[in-house]
Amino acid sequence: MSEPLDAGRARQALLSRAALGVFKLNGQFLTIAEELAAPAGLTAAWWQVLGAVLPEPLPVAGVARAMGITRQSVQRVADLLVERGLAVYLPNPAHRRAKLLAPTEAGRAANASISPQHRAFADRLAGAYGSDAELAEAVAALERLSRALTALSDPPVTEP
Repeated sequence: MSEPLDAGRARQALLSRAALGVFKLNGQFLTIAEELAAPAGLTAAWWQVLGAVLPEPLPVAGVARAMGITRQSVQRVADLLVERGLAVYLPNPAHRRAKLLAPTEAGRAANASISPQHRAFADRLAGAYGSDAELAEAVAALERLSRALTALSDPPVTEP
């Protein structure tokens, strides 16, 4: 037996609300990131790519996958970071042509200089949201939604 038409419409409306909400959040986060990164001489995009390789060097494609953005846009930013001495390309033992992107000391210093304003904004956001626990729940819900969307975009597993 099929579901009532209203249930499908309700889900469609929820999907639209979720997408529009995330689009708005993306714009808000980009604005905040630009404001936080500017005093360090970075853009939001530079900060995003540099932040992805702080824990360990990654190939451009790995940064793109982690950030959910195109490899080409990461490549442009990576080249600018290298040109400005904030990152370097290193040999990749796993792939001869796909170099690893790694931060330089100047890149690490630029990122570190953002930390005090970043922390202050995080404190303001938690206060405006209500509590640390409520903010953590919201973040967990966004992460769960992202995992569900990723699962839908992965190819289906077929039995041999």
